[in-house]
Amino acid sequence: MEFFLELLVNGLLVGMMYALVALSFVLIYKATSVINFAQGELVMFGGFIAAAMLTHYGLPLAIALPAALGLMISFGFTLERGMLRPLIGRPVIAIIMATVGLASILRGLAPMIWGAATKDVPLPLPVRPLVLFDLFISPLNLAAAAASLVFLAGFGYFFKKTRTGIAMRAVADDQQAAMSMGIKVGSIFALTWGIAGLVSAIGGVIWGNFLGVDTHLALVGLKVFPVVILGGLDSVLGAILGGLIVGAVENVSAGFIDPYVGGGTKDFIPYVLMIITLMIRPSGFFGREIIERV
Repeated sequence: MEFFLELLVNGLLVGMMYALVALSFVLIYKATSVINFAQGELVMFGGFIAAAMLTHYGLPLAIALPAALGLMISFGFTLERGMLRPLIGRPVIAIIMATVGLASILRGLAPMIWGAATKDVPLPLPVRPLVLFDLFISPLNLAAAAASLVFLAGFGYFFKKTRTGIAMRAVADDQQAAMSMGIKVGSIFALTWGIAGLVSAIGGVIWGNFLGVDTHLALVGLKVFPVVILGGLDSVLGAILGGLIVGAVENVSAGFIDPYVGGGTKDFIPYVLMIITLMIRPSGFFGREIIERV
């Protein structure tokens, strides 16, 4: 029983890390109705920037982290202005393919700039596991989950209590109605990608410390994709709960199944959950169903 609880708790903590990255998927989809297939590469890029500042330039964490966040926010604005703004009004498939192309560009550009070797994102965290109620918990998982929770709570407050956040929600619900009320939809699109850059930088620091920073870090985007399908592409709450569910299920499954099959359970269990969800409820358990009248 203790082994199960240990797997469950650590899985829930990892699930909070999934939820933070999934938030970028949800934000961009809610505002633009486009799935960003370059999200994993944005996380990778943020990780490379943070690693370079901490290890190559030797900046302290208090300076390197805000600088990495600022650079990724600017990068998000640049992507929206330079690549996506000209595609407004084009078929959705054109924008989706643009994000696929962006993913390939970033995956090739990052090692050209910083090299292909795996880089560390050192954080001042203890290595020894914490013991809470006879459960061994990774300090990294605990700190990352706490940071994710803080940022998710901050984003929740921003969307519900600030004028800009309410404007973003209005654009997500109905772009034409938002324009008629005087909301600058183009500016909201740019802000959405800026926030996506911010979230990517945070995810890059957290996952970069967890896995190391190289081109394989971009796979986090594919790993998070089942989270947003499970929770719903347009639901912030669904991103959080989907992350918790996927993190817990994959960790518990790996703990009990891997000893018998030699490993690899974590690589496919999230996609099993995704396929089951698509068969039961294609819009996700917390997503909004779109009913079309014919």
